[in-house]
Amino acid sequence: MAQRYEFRGNAYRMLAELNAWTKKRQEAALEPELPILDPHHHVWDDERGRYLIHELAEDVGTGHNIVATVFIEAGSMYRAGGPVAMQPVGEVEFVNGIAAMSASGRYGKSRLCAGIVGHGDLMLGDQVRPVLEALITAGNGRLRGIRHGVVWDTGNAAKFGRRQVPQHQVLDPVFRRGFAHLQPLGLSFESWQFHPQLPDLVDLLRAFPDTNVILNHVGGLLGIPPHDGNRDEVFAIWRGHIRELAQFPNLSVKVGGLGMLYCNWDFHLRDVPPSSEELAAAWRPYVEACIEAFGPNRCMMESNFPVDKQSCGYGVLWNALKRITQGCSAAEKAALYHGTAARVYRLAV
Repeated sequence: MAQRYEFRGNAYRMLAELNAWTKKRQEAALEPELPILDPHHHVWDDERGRYLIHELAEDVGTGHNIVATVFIEAGSMYRAGGPVAMQPVGEVEFVNGIAAMSASGRYGKSRLCAGIVGHGDLMLGDQVRPVLEALITAGNGRLRGIRHGVVWDTGNAAKFGRRQVPQHQVLDPVFRRGFAHLQPLGLSFESWQFHPQLPDLVDLLRAFPDTNVILNHVGGLLGIPPHDGNRDEVFAIWRGHIRELAQFPNLSVKVGGLGMLYCNWDFHLRDVPPSSEELAAAWRPYVEACIEAFGPNRCMMESNFPVDKQSCGYGVLWNALKRITQGCSAAEKAALYHGTAARVYRLAV
């Protein structure tokens, strides 16, 4: 995402610009005592900008009760040398350092990066085993799984992937030989693709019913060409896939990632970021469809920061999600905001 992709007359903005923009909208936290385990965020320091422990702690400290977070791979701080297959181990080493800094308590009460999801190239097949073992060692007890993104599309959305992949990579027998090593090592898989690709995930789940799989960003909803026609029609296609996926008990879903530019809202074009009421109105159908299909005990609300900072600030994002779930019971909210993530990522926080 280092390039400046054009979306609806504006470009993907770097973090320095976004930090100033999102601060134009400040809101008091709704339900400030509700414990939140943010199961999806990144850290990096590269051409995308700087988002390290200080920046993350500043966002987390916006009034919501963020008790812990889970880092998801972002292609950051790979080793510069050594075998290519082992280079992603550098990212886990880097994030484990941030987790250790947070555990000191010097950066607030939240336990940042309490869980870590790294990257291992499953197209290594059986040769991915030593990479996974090295990732586990580097995680120092914090590694929970891996993400191997397979985003593919006929339009510009493919630019969001950091690697070029064929259309149906998860169907490849070599990929599946690599995938087969996750469950025996106690590792989960983050399923990161776009919504037209979700039938491939159905096939993968049928083949691996015992592997813990987490669907990222409500399945990768696309709203840019060629998916920018009738939003209701796209919603119906997406919801059909979500309902089919819900039959697999080993799958849970992260509810968020709706602030990314390829969803094709107009929030990033505004002089002042949207309010949580505006975000809730746009996101509600997708959030409610996921909760209806999977139930609160298999849904976890996510921030996807700093990527979703393209549309709003951290505190406003959580307010929007809380507005959507206002009618849920206390037990349902406990699952959505903390319990599901704690169970899926095996975190005692």
